[in-house]
Amino acid sequence: MAATTAQPMGSLPSGLGICTTAPDIFYIPELVFGGLVWILVASTHVDPPNPLGWVMFVSVFCFVMTFLWMIIFAAGGHKNSSHWAAADFAYHGLAALFFLSAGVDLAIITLEKKDGGDLKIYRTYISAVVFAFVATLLYFIHAILSAIRWKYF
Repeated sequence: MAATTAQPMGSLPSGLGICTTAPDIFYIPELVFGGLVWILVASTHVDPPNPLGWVMFVSVFCFVMTFLWMIIFAAGGHKNSSHWAAADFAYHGLAALFFLSAGVDLAIITLEKKDGGDLKIYRTYISAVVFAFVATLLYFIHAILSAIRWKYF
């Protein structure tokens, strides 16, 4: 019989277990796609500063918080507490909402840049919009799976 690394739904993984269990397996893709949004927007002149400032805040905030969250889970700092399961759901739900709003703002700015701007910046923003919506989807799936895990605590 093969050994399994799956954790029961009513427990929080620690160590390398976060790389093999749902929803924690989404940490790395969330970091990658959120970081790509950050890099792509930061590589252009942030104009207009108000909506793009929000996009930058969301991408940097979620990148740092997801990294810290992953370190806390990998180190076992949650001590398998149901409060951490609830906080995991709350954080990823908030991050999904933040990335959704940032993606919509970025899409509107991208549409405005279509007619009268630099083609390179326009294409960069298109890529950032796609990555923002992929990050939104990843955070949303993580939030749903975290809610299911929290339910079984």
